[in-house]
Amino acid sequence: MNILETQSLSRRFGRTEAVHDLTFALPAGSVCALLGPNGAGKSTTIKLLMNLLHPTSGHARVLGVDSQRLGPSQLAQIGYVSENQQLPTWMTVRQFLDYCRPFYPTWDRALESTLLKRFDLPEARKLKHLSRGMLMKAALLSSLAYRPRLLILDEPFSGLDPVVRDDFVQGLLEAAQAGEWSALISSHDIDEVERLADRVALLETGRLRVDETTESLLGRFRRIEIDLQGGAARLHDLPAAWIGQEQAGGRIRLVDTQYFPGPTEALCRRHFPDAAVTAHRMTLRDIFVSLARANTPANAEALR
Repeated sequence: MNILETQSLSRRFGRTEAVHDLTFALPAGSVCALLGPNGAGKSTTIKLLMNLLHPTSGHARVLGVDSQRLGPSQLAQIGYVSENQQLPTWMTVRQFLDYCRPFYPTWDRALESTLLKRFDLPEARKLKHLSRGMLMKAALLSSLAYRPRLLILDEPFSGLDPVVRDDFVQGLLEAAQAGEWSALISSHDIDEVERLADRVALLETGRLRVDETTESLLGRFRRIEIDLQGGAARLHDLPAAWIGQEQAGGRIRLVDTQYFPGPTEALCRRHFPDAAVTAHRMTLRDIFVSLARANTPANAEALR
């Protein structure tokens, strides 16, 4: 079962197409990292899912309902936290939580207390007197305490210091342990989302370039180092799956986007017969950077 899905979803702003023909699904129980450079269409996609924008064409379904028909019963099962979220800053933390609680029949007071302690939120302080990090914690707490089926986070870590980011992630992990949920997290802090996500979706100029499990993505990417040991380099007619080739003296570095130990070694021997070859695992951030740098029409197929 998919907790959300889109079919040929597109959104134009004048001549600019922010999201193009997006077909995507988030299985129930999954946490998906929605990645991409600035202007890739991540926030627009989230706004379309949350019915904050209407699509130019195509459609989206969230919790089994057309996104343009989301009603109170669906919204009570969705947690939404955005870096630009507006909160009633004249309220104290306690007043804010007391205000939110009646809207959600599934609100869990025990989880609320746990997260208050985890986030070290001062209950008597007004929201307008909190730091940005504390405000984001308060927003997250108010979106987790009712145990939503779907959590959508739009750049939740932006501008937060490392300690606050760690508290934020730990709060998410604690909430996740309490029951099944699904989450879509758009963020530039890839190191943080790697701790949470079991799926990755990569957008580039509004188009979906990667959509797979984190395990699969990390498994098929390797940084390859080739020590020529005095041999000749053949950098022409290399496999399409090899991207980001760099040469410094007698050493060549590249990224294999379809790594398998036996086949990759055989290809390296064919192109560099006298070389010593070493394969290194890559982080999700390494992969993101390598794909961003390889964003050319010639390399488009390597992204899949």
